[in-house]
Amino acid sequence: MTTPRPETLAKLTPVLTKRWLSPDAWRIGTYEQLDGYAALRKALKAHPDDLIQLIKDSGLRGRGGAGFPTGLKWGFIPQQPSGNPPTVPHYLVVNADEGEPGTCKDLPLMTHDPHALVEGVIIASYAIRASRAYIYIRGEAVHAARRLRNAVQEAYDKGYLGRNILRSGYDLELVVHSGAGAYICGEETALLDSLEGFRGQPRLRPPFPATHGLYASPTVVNNVGTIASVPPIVLGGADWWKTMGTEKSSGPMIYSLSGRVANPGQYECSMGVTLRELLELAGGMQPGHNLRFWTPGGSSTPLLAAEHLDVPLDFEGVAAAGSILGTTATQIFSDQDCPVYATYRWLEFYHHESCGKCTPCREGNYWMVRVYRRILSGQGTHEDLDTLLDTCDNILGRSFCGLGDGATSSVTSSLKYFKQDYLDYIEGRTAPKLSDKQLVGAH
Repeated sequence: MTTPRPETLAKLTPVLTKRWLSPDAWRIGTYEQLDGYAALRKALKAHPDDLIQLIKDSGLRGRGGAGFPTGLKWGFIPQQPSGNPPTVPHYLVVNADEGEPGTCKDLPLMTHDPHALVEGVIIASYAIRASRAYIYIRGEAVHAARRLRNAVQEAYDKGYLGRNILRSGYDLELVVHSGAGAYICGEETALLDSLEGFRGQPRLRPPFPATHGLYASPTVVNNVGTIASVPPIVLGGADWWKTMGTEKSSGPMIYSLSGRVANPGQYECSMGVTLRELLELAGGMQPGHNLRFWTPGGSSTPLLAAEHLDVPLDFEGVAAAGSILGTTATQIFSDQDCPVYATYRWLEFYHHESCGKCTPCREGNYWMVRVYRRILSGQGTHEDLDTLLDTCDNILGRSFCGLGDGATSSVTSSLKYFKQDYLDYIEGRTAPKLSDKQLVGAH
């Protein structure tokens, strides 16, 4: 196990995670003792437009995967002349439907520090002039949902939610809504359909949620980590926030390390930290394992290899390396893991979770799973590799939403870096990993 160097330890910047280990961190009493709701008191004295400008100045970008500038997103909401309430209701919706393989930063945040999210919701809703907000949480996240609902009730009891919040004249109702466990509802328009009571399927855009979102009204949809970042920015200011991270990717980020590491878990660091440094903080690789491949942002991001150990893990650095920062779900695989089999398992997930609305994703993932079963059972052909790439080409950019695009990432990247592993199965140098029984339906 490695001991982190002082310069590596300095990359740790606990902002969202600073309360996680406090006793009863999820209770409002503990939260209030540790700066809780101080940002809300400050925000309610400011003009909503000034809050939107503050978030723009901070450079905060979405923590849900796309990295879109948060302040810009808030600014898209059509506003009425100064001093007039909106004639059309505005909504804030928090996307807490965390369900991608390897992604696990939002659930501990909601479980250990739910009031950080609640306070962020109130401030963001005030800024965009919303009088109703929703937190859409994944159906399987029962414990986190209980903690959230308890936190919401505590906030109501203390006057942080409801009518005339802290005697400011501002009213807000907040609802925690549990989904039914469909990965597609992590796509913002499918989430909105589900929230309205329809089957969760992505909408055609335009129009965009900023003008025609929930109930065809102006809506902001943000990730849990994005909204939870708002109170510290309000308290500390934009310049303080930008002391962490890089010029174009400001602030800290929670990196979720899993797989072949000595100490898997959540590591909140300044954006731009490298995998080499994260592995230092996590105690290195497990004994007997050497890094071979990894995902920088979950299973929907292209794989990177050991040669990318020193790539800055910010939006620009990861993109320059040919991948996407995504949800910073850093899954670590060693020389004892098979990239072909890992890709097959991810692909099974995307095939299972496809909503079926568009042909490229519905059919493409179905057939690619069967091609992988052939290859892993030792019955693949060289033509199968061309079929995989051709299928990916017909899915990428042609699917109704990003689920289809994400499904192709591990296929094309694993073929780019580890084609020999595929050939070893096809040409008989690697023993089959799947049995004939698992091959049923692959032809």
